[in-house]
Amino acid sequence: MPMWLLQHNSSSAVPASVANKSEGGKPEAGAASGHEFSSQEFSAEERTLLLRLAHHSISSGFEHREISLDPPTAHLAEARGAFTSLYLREELRGCVGYILPTCSVFRAVAETARAAAFDDNRFPPVTQEEAPHLEIELSILSPAQPIRAEEVVIGRHGLLMSWHGRRGLLLPQVPVERVWDRTTFLEQTCRKAGLPLNAWQKGATIEAFTAEVFGEKTGQ
Repeated sequence: MPMWLLQHNSSSAVPASVANKSEGGKPEAGAASGHEFSSQEFSAEERTLLLRLAHHSISSGFEHREISLDPPTAHLAEARGAFTSLYLREELRGCVGYILPTCSVFRAVAETARAAAFDDNRFPPVTQEEAPHLEIELSILSPAQPIRAEEVVIGRHGLLMSWHGRRGLLLPQVPVERVWDRTTFLEQTCRKAGLPLNAWQKGATIEAFTAEVFGEKTGQ
């Protein structure tokens, strides 16, 4: 799987390679609450359109039919990273995303939705019977920027850790869901990259991004 196309894990399914401990410290003073992930950049109409697109992309996959990926607006034509998470009866059913802004947000949502349904190798492919019952959550990423470890804010920043050709990413909601402090968040992002837990102190590149998170599961 290319480095810019990654599976992502929520608290519903966290393999040992991502996080095999659930303790972590309490969120630090001043950390953002779980409702502060979203910058509200996307309007209600755009959110509805993107969620509908994700469902359409999955349903068309059963027919091996391509859909139009031409963005309907200039805003949805902007290049962004994006993750699509699928839930079935409150359990994670697949999650795949683009870290880097390699294409329009419109195309990114369509492609990651289909990949989450059919290409997340942690799960069997979504069946046609399951598809109508899927709840979708989208995370649209801002461009990643270098950040110092002490500047990371729990609940606001997602992290991208890179070192020696390895790269790992965790979304902003993960440390809040797992009740991690800043140090644990940095360590677990290193672990996601397959790096030693202290790589963030040894020269790994730390980049941060924000994510606007919305979907049917969250009721947003």
